[in-house]
Amino acid sequence: MGNDQPTGDVYRMLSESGYSDKAIRYFQEKENIGILQDADQITDLTGPCGDTMKISLSIEGDLIEDAKIQVLGCPGAVASGCALINIAKGKTIEEAGKIDLDALYRELEKLPDKKVHCARLAIKTLQKALQEYEVKRLGAGNAETN
Repeated sequence: MGNDQPTGDVYRMLSESGYSDKAIRYFQEKENIGILQDADQITDLTGPCGDTMKISLSIEGDLIEDAKIQVLGCPGAVASGCALINIAKGKTIEEAGKIDLDALYRELEKLPDKKVHCARLAIKTLQKALQEYEVKRLGAGNAETN
């Protein structure tokens, strides 16, 4: 992600709404947006506000080698999803499962208070993906022993 200060009308609107420069860059650059074609796990979740996130994970052993997110939602949802993926990549499943709101807020630096639900949705989507992957992996392990 670039370190240049965002500019333009969108930047001005988001900045005046309470987004940090870093959160605005995540929204504008949309780093980590997409889907992994050969993902080991794809999970989606819709929040109470109607925003939807879909995470795809590439996992080798216990390590998240790559991840992408698709977001249907507001700038807070896009920024939160992109930042979360940035944090999760390269972590073990256990480490990624421990990413919390504080860690995501440290990465984003600042979101408007009314957008905290966006950060929560991103975290819940990742946690759901990790849980589903573990269930699938444990099920495959049991099938191999039978």
